[in-house]
Amino acid sequence: MSLSTNRRRGVLGLVIILLLAWSAISLYADEPEIAVMLGEPWEDMRQRSSAEIDPAIPGTFWGRQTRTDARLRFIDPQYGFVTPMARFFTVAFNRERVENITMSPQVEPLLLDDTLKVVMDLQGQWRKGGWIPIRVNYNPELADTPEWRAKLRDSDGGGTFYWQAGDQYQLMVGVRRFHDYRNPDEERYLITFQLATPWVQP
Repeated sequence: MSLSTNRRRGVLGLVIILLLAWSAISLYADEPEIAVMLGEPWEDMRQRSSAEIDPAIPGTFWGRQTRTDARLRFIDPQYGFVTPMARFFTVAFNRERVENITMSPQVEPLLLDDTLKVVMDLQGQWRKGGWIPIRVNYNPELADTPEWRAKLRDSDGGGTFYWQAGDQYQLMVGVRRFHDYRNPDEERYLITFQLATPWVQP
């Protein structure tokens, strides 16, 4: 085989890889998202986000759910992260400013392996951004271990754990067994978390 043939195949392979990468990025970019900072004006968040969410009610403390499945893009320049698509996604406001976020970063109850993958990916983003697990003596961070798997499989158990970003933000994360009527013979799980300014002692 000639050198020029090898070179042509190499270039073709590179073009295919770039096209696949571009397609994946484009698909991801098309997903509806809420791009948000805590404390910012509600309308700033609405104008920036591609997912629809209703206006705030002036002078009140309340919340809104996204109108469609959407992912969260938390846009803090240091502590930012991105979640998978979510079906349950609520943003609270206080006097027309973003107060906190409560969501389940999934569109359906997940199998245990998929649940662990989602949480481990989020924990990786948090750790890389400078978040640290807190209250670890009582609420250790989730890990893919036999002990954690057994704890999650316990229908009366599950796990709750906390992460903190400096003195600015706190996350409370919960993972529980969930009875999915569509898959009654499978072990399915629900992840929830709340993002707010710190409210519990580290």
